[in-house]
Amino acid sequence: MTDHDHYNDDDIAEILQETRTIALVGASPKADRPSFGVMQYLLSRGYTVIPVNPGQAGKEILGQKVYARLSDIPDEIDMIDVFRAPEFLGEVVAEALALKTRPQVIWGQLSVRDDVAVEPAEEAGITVVMDRCPAIEIPRLGL
Repeated sequence: MTDHDHYNDDDIAEILQETRTIALVGASPKADRPSFGVMQYLLSRGYTVIPVNPGQAGKEILGQKVYARLSDIPDEIDMIDVFRAPEFLGEVVAEALALKTRPQVIWGQLSVRDDVAVEPAEEAGITVVMDRCPAIEIPRLGL
């Protein structure tokens, strides 16, 4: 069981350096929403970012096609970045575990944390990071 109160900087750096494709769950087309800014930042850093939002499915956010759910994404994903309230984290974990090819990482954004909800993912070998933001960690770690 991971200690979700403390993450090793080297582990976070390794995740961010090995990740190429990110499914961003809870993506918003609104420029004033944190998910929009983080998606924009990750795209600018060369990541492939696939927005997931049932209400926006079929549309585009920042030029990227939006999917309704993780299972609709045709590409393999390395990381799921979760911009949903903590009570939805279990749902995201269940969806991730149902994928034919599972992601290596589930990342809960700032304030997105539910230690019990992520246990099945960790038991399945998926790395979980919670209550952190890649757009903060990348510059902080000098990546």
